[in-house]
Amino acid sequence: MKDIGLVLEGGGMRGLYTAGVLEYFMERNLFFPYVVGVSAGACMAASYLSRQQGRNKKVNTGLVKDPRYLSLRNLFLKRQLFGMDFLFDEIPNKIIPFDFKTFLSESEQFIVGTTDCETGEAVYYNKQEHGADMLTIIRASSSLPFIAPPVEYDGRQLLDGAIVDPIPLQKAKQDGFHRNIVIMTRPSGYQKPASKLSSLVRMMYRKYPQVASLLGEQYELYNKTLSFLNSEQTAGNCYLIQPSVTLPVSRIERNEKRLVDLYELGYQDAKRHEDDIQRWVYR
Repeated sequence: MKDIGLVLEGGGMRGLYTAGVLEYFMERNLFFPYVVGVSAGACMAASYLSRQQGRNKKVNTGLVKDPRYLSLRNLFLKRQLFGMDFLFDEIPNKIIPFDFKTFLSESEQFIVGTTDCETGEAVYYNKQEHGADMLTIIRASSSLPFIAPPVEYDGRQLLDGAIVDPIPLQKAKQDGFHRNIVIMTRPSGYQKPASKLSSLVRMMYRKYPQVASLLGEQYELYNKTLSFLNSEQTAGNCYLIQPSVTLPVSRIERNEKRLVDLYELGYQDAKRHEDDIQRWVYR
């Protein structure tokens, strides 16, 4: 699998689908030399690359009803719906420890995409150069518009990587990986609709007009990305895994059963794909 990349879409709590797929990959010892993700995709990739089976499920379903994880209280007290300090400090360091040693020692390249608030450009960080700061970078990539503030890192103000690169397949190709497995969190046939919040976007991000512009045009960017993805799939350069059925899970879902169902769907879909993946990889 030395020439195969793994590309992970974001999607907030819909990332539990990706977690289920990656859980099956871990069980089958399916690891790839290059992994690139944004937002929830980057979050789920971290526990996959640290070889911590079950960790994504424990964190994102077992703790989701804790008000420190996701609540209006967070929004009122800290202007963030998700408790980012809780998610990226207390949980990995105290509650459900993250295996930094394994994560940093394994050989896979790991690339995380973010959005620079000032320039509106995609900024990518890799584990090899920024290993000690990867949780901060993943936090930045996961800072969703409207419900989390930007993260300061590397002299930049950074937000959700999916704003400018929702499915970072082009990045994988630029880095020399021309055959990629892509895990999406939306089912086949989905097209992103235009936003109805353009006035609110301009008001909330008046300090960062590039971000406001990107959010207003995000549906066009996402749908163009889908077209590119489809062309890569038709050419045989891409193997796509996405939800086989539509489940009612939102980006800020707190219903534990719905999240577990989505996780199990990802696991079962990966199991169903395994033989085809093996044939595609080793063709």
